[in-house]
Amino acid sequence: MSEAFYSHARLYDLMFPGGGPAVDFYRAEANRQGGRVLELGCGTGHKLIPIASDGHPCVGVDFSSDMLAEAQRKANERGVAVEWVQGDMRAFDLGRTFDFVFITANSLLHLHDAEDLVSCFRSVRRHLAPGARFVFDVFNPSVRLLAEADGVRRTRESLSFMDPDRGNVSVDVAEIYDAPVQVTRGTWHLSTDSEPDFVVAPLEIRSIFPQELPLLVSLGGLRLVERFGDWSGRPFAVDTPLQLCICESA
Repeated sequence: MSEAFYSHARLYDLMFPGGGPAVDFYRAEANRQGGRVLELGCGTGHKLIPIASDGHPCVGVDFSSDMLAEAQRKANERGVAVEWVQGDMRAFDLGRTFDFVFITANSLLHLHDAEDLVSCFRSVRRHLAPGARFVFDVFNPSVRLLAEADGVRRTRESLSFMDPDRGNVSVDVAEIYDAPVQVTRGTWHLSTDSEPDFVVAPLEIRSIFPQELPLLVSLGGLRLVERFGDWSGRPFAVDTPLQLCICESA
């Protein structure tokens, strides 16, 4: 579950500040559905806090207590009420149903086994109210990029950030692709000039290929209604970056 990577919640928010079209999309979907909202893998609340600020009763579930603590701090800062729950998206029981459930930012891909993905979808299915929708986004795998994961440590300039305490932080990543299990195994290095590799953390992400995705959803008791290729609603195609999936109970 890459726990070590998510134990640095404040640094995570500096590296991935949130906002942008993904927040706008999920906020609009929650407003369209109305009612109660559940986010699985909610992290520090990038999407859920804005949704809660629109007046929806919201619950956020995450495996990492560090991420949830930062989410609570941010919600308190904005004066927004959210129920934060530490739990495992593979199997959970909140004792109620929701009108809108979502998993975003590739969080679903921390589940590497098909059995875990199906278990997650079945848990979601049990929490869907009549007429509810379940939406998730995962990247559209590029065979070329997966083949280029050769284990060499490289700097990701786009992820560098300014830490008020440390100064400029660079981010290096070394990845290999484990093809038999469809998992990219990475090691992330965060460094400053005076403090090289002050964080070294593994991050392992599964790929879900387009043809297997509807089958996994179906085995979980759900039906894939639509699949978009980006946040604007462009139809899914071979060259689109996302698999943005709209699901209902089967």
